[in-house]
Amino acid sequence: MPFFQKVRSMKKTVPNAIYRHEFTVPKSAVDQNGHVNNVVYVQWMQDVAVLHSRDTGGTAAMHAAGATWVARSHWIEYLSPTFAGDEVVALSWVVDFRRVRSMRRYRFFRKSDNVLLAKGETDWVSVDADSGRPRKIPPQVAKLFTLVPENEEPPTFTKDS
Repeated sequence: MPFFQKVRSMKKTVPNAIYRHEFTVPKSAVDQNGHVNNVVYVQWMQDVAVLHSRDTGGTAAMHAAGATWVARSHWIEYLSPTFAGDEVVALSWVVDFRRVRSMRRYRFFRKSDNVLLAKGETDWVSVDADSGRPRKIPPQVAKLFTLVPENEEPPTFTKDS
């Protein structure tokens, strides 16, 4: 079964939990080596997390609670080069909510051949918007996201695997 059909199937198992965003790689993302600069993926991770939060109502709920998110750490593994003009499918989902922290994971695929380009995760911290100090994740925010158990995560294979 092609990768994108598997993602559709997973959405039935874990409804609305895996956020999908498609985009075309701009020329500005390419470095002197002729492919997307690794740092750009970290920006894409943040962008996809922000879009997912906005689209689920999480951003509005955080603001209403007087809180915001700050990225504590990023981990990313680059698996295949990406080039200007490539159509990319970015997937992101929330793994857990702890007292003040939440783990989010990502997968980036090239749409034309389903090759896994990169995978990563970000550890986010809930902070008070005024003081910047860590603050318990508001329950009204956590309830907006369905956690994805590890056995339900998108695959990490390429088309040739």
